[in-house]
Amino acid sequence: MKIGLFGGAFDPIHNGHLSMIVGAIDAGIDLVVVIPSARSAFKRGHSISAAPYRYYMTETAINGLKPSYRDKVLLSDVEYKLPGISYTYNTINALIDDGILEESLSKQAKSSIYNRYIKEQNEFFWICGSDILDSFDKWYKPGEILKRATLMVANRPGDCDNEDFVQKSKSVSERFDTEIEFFKIKGLEAASSDIRKNNNFDSVPSEVRKFIETHALYKDEHILDFCSESAVTAFYEYAIDLFFVLSSKRLLHTLNVAIYAAKLAKLHGANTDKALIAGVLHDCAKELPIEVQQEYAVIKSGDLFDNEKLYHSPAGAYVAENRYRIKDEEILNAILYHTTGHGGMTDVEKIVFISDKLEPARTYSDLTEMRAAALSNLNEAMKMVTEEIYEKFVARHQGIHPLTNAMMKDFL
Repeated sequence: MKIGLFGGAFDPIHNGHLSMIVGAIDAGIDLVVVIPSARSAFKRGHSISAAPYRYYMTETAINGLKPSYRDKVLLSDVEYKLPGISYTYNTINALIDDGILEESLSKQAKSSIYNRYIKEQNEFFWICGSDILDSFDKWYKPGEILKRATLMVANRPGDCDNEDFVQKSKSVSERFDTEIEFFKIKGLEAASSDIRKNNNFDSVPSEVRKFIETHALYKDEHILDFCSESAVTAFYEYAIDLFFVLSSKRLLHTLNVAIYAAKLAKLHGANTDKALIAGVLHDCAKELPIEVQQEYAVIKSGDLFDNEKLYHSPAGAYVAENRYRIKDEEILNAILYHTTGHGGMTDVEKIVFISDKLEPARTYSDLTEMRAAALSNLNEAMKMVTEEIYEKFVARHQGIHPLTNAMMKDFL
């Protein structure tokens, strides 16, 4: 069976990427394994979106393919399971030698392909664009990569008549004593970096555009530039770790809260690092078994939180402190009180509290006025959010937590 491995940052995935998937299948590849990077070797620092955003965008794009193609595509999270930078050599070895590809095929209900994979002799190809011919010799262990997989290079219309393309292909082939496979794709010119730079998403699949709009991606692309390198690195790492802890919906909410909180912190002169980290960890215990949440809540705060809907707040502070080694009291308190609030909140606590309610994907009511207030007057936004919370409690004839009552006295 011919298996194509297609890796990339996919930030965002665009129609050019999809044309490569389709072209490889049309060229005889039986299965394309799409591998969003977790930690790119070439795209470091603040210039790349958190890994789960890119994974779920890619998933959305694949789901939009015609069934005849979609059934031959496997989305892999292999690089989320590997430590350190996402090097192609390590990824290929993990997929094949560590059994990750076989395990993924068995879990994703691709029974016919799985049966072929375990019964047939498999041949691997690394699918890529012609642009990598310039830099392939600089990759980590390029010669070893070619012992495991054949380079399969996308051939756009006119490439074969391009002397530069021909010479680069010949150079790589001769240097590594390897044959390069070529396959035809439609001549679609698109680059993720240009899409982000120009804020033009015409070459992005429509469903991915909706995803981008829902989560307000690329609108505040540079907000992480106002956070320290250590905080940004921690944010990216927590996002990868939480990928295996939270559902996609919960994780996307968590990432949205972190970015929105950092934005508000910058606007209001608060600590952007603390807002970012508290935001990304505020729901880290949300999907633990309820009995575990209760156990951690009691350890962290005794019987202060006696409602199971609130357990995840103190439990989250406990997990943040003990799993993620957070020692900063303001970050821990922002997580601890993000559901109830409390009297005398700090700006970081207010920001995380508000961000949990107002992040871009929230649609439970018309939040336009509250979001506008959050950008200009933090206390006014707190007042508006608090009023809505109070009205909901009254409408439902629910009692109000003493901590929330104390917060309300500050703003109502």
